[in-house]
Amino acid sequence: QVQLVESGGRLVQAGGSLRLSCAASTRTFRTTAMGWFRQAPGRNRTIVAAITWSGGSTYYTDSVKGRFTISRDNAKNTVTLQMNSLKPEDTAVYYCNTDRAGWPWGQGTQVTVSS
Repeated sequence: QVQLVESGGRLVQAGGSLRLSCAASTRTFRTTAMGWFRQAPGRNRTIVAAITWSGGSTYYTDSVKGRFTISRDNAKNTVTLQMNSLKPEDTAVYYCNTDRAGWPWGQGTQVTVSS
């Protein structure tokens, strides 16, 4: 059973930065496209960013383009989301998964951006 463990979320003021990290328990990670998702209260979980297995190509939803950067370290089975210029609307629980959400969800990490 694959396990995903997200970390790095906390309360931050608008305009601030956070770096989220996700560790995967399987070596399959190294050949799998990964994504970061978020779910705000009362809303569906949506994808925020994705990265191919090699890291050679990335995707960002429009609302985070230019502010968030996804990266990965296949040697450590980790995927990272650098979040800059945070806005209150970025407040959500953030999760990582395959880009198609094919693995069991982890517990997520709470990001709260105060105005």
